[in-house]
Amino acid sequence: MNNIFYISNFNKKKLFELLDRKNKSKRIILSEAFGSFCEKIQFDKNQQFVVKGYKKKNIEYNSIFYEGKSLKFLHEKFPKIFPKIYYINTNLFVMQYIPNNKIKNSNSEKDLAIKISKIHKNTNDKFGFKFDTPVGGFRQPCKFQKSWVDFFAKKRLFTIFNKINTTNPMPKKINIGIEKLLKKLKDLIPDNPKPSLIHGDLWSGNMLFNNGKLVGLIDPGIYYAPKEMEIAYLKWFNAISHNFYNYYSETINFDKDFFNYSEVYELYYSLLNVYLWDRSYIHDVARLVNKFN
Repeated sequence: MNNIFYISNFNKKKLFELLDRKNKSKRIILSEAFGSFCEKIQFDKNQQFVVKGYKKKNIEYNSIFYEGKSLKFLHEKFPKIFPKIYYINTNLFVMQYIPNNKIKNSNSEKDLAIKISKIHKNTNDKFGFKFDTPVGGFRQPCKFQKSWVDFFAKKRLFTIFNKINTTNPMPKKINIGIEKLLKKLKDLIPDNPKPSLIHGDLWSGNMLFNNGKLVGLIDPGIYYAPKEMEIAYLKWFNAISHNFYNYYSETINFDKDFFNYSEVYELYYSLLNVYLWDRSYIHDVARLVNKFN
């Protein structure tokens, strides 16, 4: 497996300083989750980097490595949206730091819609990706498939539903409702939408804004899916207003029936949050399941 990449203008001496975690100077912890760390390293005003790696390696799935590979793929296609990857191996990766102050304004939502639509214009003939991709350390199966209904049923809804119920089962009534929904899925969602490249984990923490502009996206869980799958997450997370749909539709076609089935897609994200973050999301799962049973 080819697991090391270099960018020629990266100073190797500085790389070794980055990797020496005993040196606590100039290191700022940005986040710690799912056994991994994310730190900002600053050598001087013009040389800032982000290092992401394992505190305790997940032996079941190397999410750090595949997150780094995903970002490398995305930066090559969209260098103005995704950070540059300077170095990656099986334990960590080093990437560009993108300055951001989290400030939004009246134009921020339009900027988000325009830049997301650019990603979604990258299409494929099948659903999935060339390797399994992570969301919060969780492994999303991505083997390519022609049928969206089959892909979504088996590789998205059932995968996370089964993971939850083999570790900490949800109430029986909810489980029965999800099983019923899976059986009639072909009647609820489009079977033949166009596969578009999606970020896959587009919540507010992964969108970097600076003085009103979207300056970067991080922590992807990419694969080719209906673009409405991405928009469903933004809707579920209350990250957009109704204006977003108008801005988005100005640059790319949008399924007008989306609002009839968006909650089916939202269910996947709600289940992810039950498993990864907080069991309180079970109440949201119940709300979404009840809409279709």
